[in-house]
Amino acid sequence: MNKVYVITGGTGGMGKAIARRFGHQGHLLLVDVNEERLIQTANELVLEGIKSITTRKVDITNEEQVNELATITEEIGELGAVIHTAGLSPTMGEPRRILEVNSVGTALILQAFLPIATRESVAVCIASSAGHSVPRNDAYNSILTHPLAPEFLNRMEQMSQGDSGTAYAFSKLGVLLMVEDQAWEWGQKGARIVSLSPGTINTPMGRQEASKQEAMKVLLANTPLGREGEADEIASAVQFLCGSDASYITGTDILVDGGTTAGMRRLAQLNQ
Repeated sequence: MNKVYVITGGTGGMGKAIARRFGHQGHLLLVDVNEERLIQTANELVLEGIKSITTRKVDITNEEQVNELATITEEIGELGAVIHTAGLSPTMGEPRRILEVNSVGTALILQAFLPIATRESVAVCIASSAGHSVPRNDAYNSILTHPLAPEFLNRMEQMSQGDSGTAYAFSKLGVLLMVEDQAWEWGQKGARIVSLSPGTINTPMGRQEASKQEAMKVLLANTPLGREGEADEIASAVQFLCGSDASYITGTDILVDGGTTAGMRRLAQLNQ
């Protein structure tokens, strides 16, 4: 049966790099909220020799559209992997919208795709090293783990205190927590679920953040490898996580940040 690789945010820097990695492994189902970018990306990939592609315009915060996406996936073939890269960074929206896309959207994707997961299916959720900057706290951990619960957005918006960067960090911690929480359910189907946390990456989104946030310079200055990561370095890690070499990795996060998280912890210790 044809393996289907679903890539949300498939027209972004990471999404496109991941599509290139999986384009010869099975059928690509590229998902984005922008139809024009989907057509352009699909045409680019076809010119590069990737022929088996379907595109679908989806708002990941729309439950009906997300459920339809899962149905289409099942009609095409067996779920190889759903690689969820779609999301908003701090300068791309107000706190509530960031939480809605990054938290509620992720929960809807996982809810829709779990029923069609089969043995060896994999869900990879792109989180962020920002999720590791938030100390885990029982007061909000339980809320972040269940974004589809009533009042989630109201409660988390209030906790973010109107700051988009805080909302972003909370939303990405939520991705880590959802992956841990759902590992059992996915495992009962012989499937795996993991998250991957990029640091500063040279993509259009990453460049936008770097141009608008001074804090990005601090992160880069404290990155042990002394440079930004490239989209294909994220794609390479995703390909590993979806392959047989990672067959015993589930319910956890993989940091791909050039050591930035470790570097920032070192800086905090030096400043104590």
